[in-house]
Amino acid sequence: MKIEIHLLQNFAPSNLNRDDTGAPKECELGGYRRARISSQCLKRAIRQAFVQHGLVEESALAARTKRLVARVADELASHFGRPEAEAIAATRAAIQGVGLGVKGAKDDFKTEYLLFLPRKTIKLLAAVVTENWDVLATLGAAAAANGDNSDSETDDGAALMGSKRAKAKAKAKATLDKELKRKIEEILADGTRAADLVLFGRMIADKPDWNVDAACQVAHAVSTNRLEAEFDFFTAVDDLKPGDSAGSDMMGTVGFNSSCFYRYAVLDSQDLLRNLGADHDLAKTTIEAFVRAVFLAVPTGKQNGTAAHNPPSYVLAVVRESGMPVSLANAFLTPVRPKGDADLVTRSVAALEAYFDRVTKMQGNTAKATGWTIADRDLGAPAPTGTERLSDMDALVSAIVGALRWERA
Repeated sequence: MKIEIHLLQNFAPSNLNRDDTGAPKECELGGYRRARISSQCLKRAIRQAFVQHGLVEESALAARTKRLVARVADELASHFGRPEAEAIAATRAAIQGVGLGVKGAKDDFKTEYLLFLPRKTIKLLAAVVTENWDVLATLGAAAAANGDNSDSETDDGAALMGSKRAKAKAKAKATLDKELKRKIEEILADGTRAADLVLFGRMIADKPDWNVDAACQVAHAVSTNRLEAEFDFFTAVDDLKPGDSAGSDMMGTVGFNSSCFYRYAVLDSQDLLRNLGADHDLAKTTIEAFVRAVFLAVPTGKQNGTAAHNPPSYVLAVVRESGMPVSLANAFLTPVRPKGDADLVTRSVAALEAYFDRVTKMQGNTAKATGWTIADRDLGAPAPTGTERLSDMDALVSAIVGALRWERA
């Protein structure tokens, strides 16, 4: 079964997601320029909402980091009393021993690329390192004594060539016995107990068997209205300048817009259950948290200067027992405009529901779905085909979870 979440969210003037020039991101839809918020930005906001709103315990989430060596070494020093320098060397030996690249020199070692790992990995890996302290500390000390920067940058900052790096990886990996490698790999490969990891997945190029297929997909948010890009000219004055000095001491421009965004996410409940090792209770809890987090997620770009804390005005949730998932972005191929007393959001809701009705009728018996809507306004119209209007988010979450059907082994 698939859970689809469709939202309409109107933001006050803001710059929530910037491109490389600092301007709000944009795109083209239906031949018209639109405001855009990237899916990566929205997924990070969802992950942050898990913690900010207490939806998931932080210990049950993952962390995206290059600083695994330092964090495990901190754990070894604070909880196991290991000297910091030796803890860093032993941890580096353990990570390199399973074929993961580590860059850096002295005490500033980082993994070759960002790893997405359950937060519990830090404590579990520290426990294995301390259980095998003599072996790993010896390997780490030997590497340091030999000036071994295998798979790392040398002290002058020059990177090792690819072939040399590959040989260094193989050499480091060969120094651990099979049983210790297996223990470390099991800890690093396990992605079954972190809600955001099982939802959004991970890809590790050097370790394809550690990859986790995402249980959900999140679309770029696009504006239902045509983009009207604007610029704010700002100045700043030195508070301590002499009183007889006029003028500003800094000036510039920053882009912004105010748009009604269509947001879409789809979650495959069976994929989620599989990623969680068939833990039905944890799957239910994760789905509840995900639906609430999608509703509460607001990107943080330039918020100190815009404070665009605008919640969604409309949510349509659909649970599909069969048929393909459907994005409703094409409801807005023609940009929506206010008309008479109907504002942009109200007109966008009408366009979305009318398109949903048409798509549902076109699919006919090929799809079986149940849906519900909530809104911050009286829509004055019957609910779309196969849906029911509910009063609030609590009722929506209960309806979604209640509609799920899982085959228990």
